[in-house]
Amino acid sequence: MRRASIFLMLLALLVPITSLSYASYQVANISVNVALNQNLSARVNESMQVIISNQSVKQYSTSRSAINLTLSGWQQIVGPMLVPHIINPSGSIYGLNFLPGPAIPSGNGYMANIIMTYYVSNVTTVNQISPRVYQYKFNSKVFNFEHGVSGEILSPNTTLTISVPSGAYIKTVYPLQDTPPYTFAGNYKNITSVSWSSGEPLSKFTFEFVVKQPIREEVENFFLSVYKRLGIYSYIIIVLIILTFVLYSYYRAGR
Repeated sequence: MRRASIFLMLLALLVPITSLSYASYQVANISVNVALNQNLSARVNESMQVIISNQSVKQYSTSRSAINLTLSGWQQIVGPMLVPHIINPSGSIYGLNFLPGPAIPSGNGYMANIIMTYYVSNVTTVNQISPRVYQYKFNSKVFNFEHGVSGEILSPNTTLTISVPSGAYIKTVYPLQDTPPYTFAGNYKNITSVSWSSGEPLSKFTFEFVVKQPIREEVENFFLSVYKRLGIYSYIIIVLIILTFVLYSYYRAGR
């Protein structure tokens, strides 16, 4: 019994020590930028600005120069908010790059930007709504933010920005974005990205955009699909089609 009591006392002392490592790092703001691609994936760029106490700046600088310190290792230093905020429930992120910036004097302490970039697959789904026109819908299940009473919400001091591929146009946004201003609500012509600020409810999040495929790209995709099905024989078929067209043109010209 006496040994158990001593163990519990030591455990009680360790809990405050663990929480102190997080208390030395205060998250000032988080910026999550999601660039959507036509192949259903997204490139995510996250930037976390942290305020570091004078007592912890040496620890931060030492950790920054460490070669083998992983993301999970940095989470133990900075705190649980240092996580990828866009994840695929049925897969994993890939191409992760992690860059802790230098500690810069600011006020009574220091400030640093921690950058994280990665890719996520199956962030959107797509349906063809007319010839050469495709409508994409964002999958809100990939969000990894906080959970409130009514569902998932955008974390405090956090900005979420979603941008569409080049040539696409935004069709539906809910809830209404904070940037651009509400005067653009329902009219997203020439708008390529929208942003939401902290506290925004995400439980009924909807984001849709439309891509109109050029004729050239449609032809290329057609021949690519033929090649995937027929292999080398597809080249023979294409040559026969071109030869038939040339012979027919000569025949018409000679009449």
